Amino acid sequence: MVKNTKYLAMKEKPYPIAYLASSQDPSPDVFMQTVLRSGLPLSDVSSSVKHATAEASPQIVLSFDVLKTVVDDSLLRERLMATLSGFFGLLAALLATIGLYGVMSYMVARRTNEIGIRMALGADRTNVLSMVLREGGTLLAAGLVVGTGLAVLAGRFASAMLFGLQPHDPLTLALAMGVLSAVAVAASYLPARRASRLDPIVALREE
Repeated sequence: MVKNTKYLAMKEKPYPIAYLASSQDPSPDVFMQTVLRSGLPLSDVSSSVKHATAEASPQIVLSFDVLKTVVDDSLLRERLMATLSGFFGLLAALLATIGLYGVMSYMVARRTNEIGIRMALGADRTNVLSMVLREGGTLLAAGLVVGTGLAVLAGRFASAMLFGLQPHDPLTLALAMGVLSAVAVAASYLPARRASRLDPIVALREE
């Protein structure tokens, strides 16, 4: 008797299991799997086992696989999906940064006269910086609400491809929101700082 474990696939849930001697199997299979633990190189182990098996019965055919390799091969599709997802996630973050920076820059450019008037009436750089960052924060909040809902919905359809991760994992969602928030703040800060450094006279002359 051993503790609950997986037997056929990494994705299956652990279930109770017991190992019996092959001589107690009422319907033995023609193929038998045996686990060998050794610190020797695979070539040395395989040659020794083949030699001992051949002495017992030359008709026995053996093949050897490293357990770690078998496990890695069973997760090949998941590793590929994780790599592709990570690549497209980074690409999406880059595009979001560029897009948000473009939107914020365009918004600041259209409000150049307004910013000049505010600064001429006594608004300092901190006020202008806060105003632009506040508007960027509003866009960020709306994007996070909509994006989180879509992510949870899409995660339900992708749950079959997830291993060891729930489609609505709160830690993963919080991490993604934190990264996107940092990206949004960084993308909003540069246009905001540029706007705060505008000369009021030059700003009022802008059309």
